Amino acid sequence: MTSDPIFVSDEIVIHESEIDERFVRASGPGGQNVNKVSTAVELRVDIGRSTLPARVKQRLTTLAGSRMTGDGVLLIDSREHRTQSANREAARERLRQLLVEASVRPKQRRKTTPTAGSKERRIMSKVKRGEIKRRRRDQGGD
Repeated sequence: MTSDPIFVSDEIVIHESEIDERFVRASGPGGQNVNKVSTAVELRVDIGRSTLPARVKQRLTTLAGSRMTGDGVLLIDSREHRTQSANREAARERLRQLLVEASVRPKQRRKTTPTAGSKERRIMSKVKRGEIKRRRRDQGGD
């Protein structure tokens, strides 16, 4: 069951040889079928050994979060469909979406200084809040 590589751009491609698929039994409702047929798919990609550019690998590792194992293997699980082929396509599409997200360079943050007006508004709100708290205090006259 070979298929095409997962293509994002000219430099970001995951070849079939880099993807390891395991079909497992899905949990949850489904009657007798769920106990007999291995329809869920576990897609595994070793990011460390893949042909992806280093910057994409780094962003992908950050984006993956808990889907990344300790030894750098990305694990994508799909069990929402009843058929093996539909789950396989769903997992591959999720991997492609992750790669698209990882390929986008984050915007460079530029430091800005607060305007004089914003500084003044901040101080005035603090003064006002202090005044409210001061009025709440016990007046001490009895």
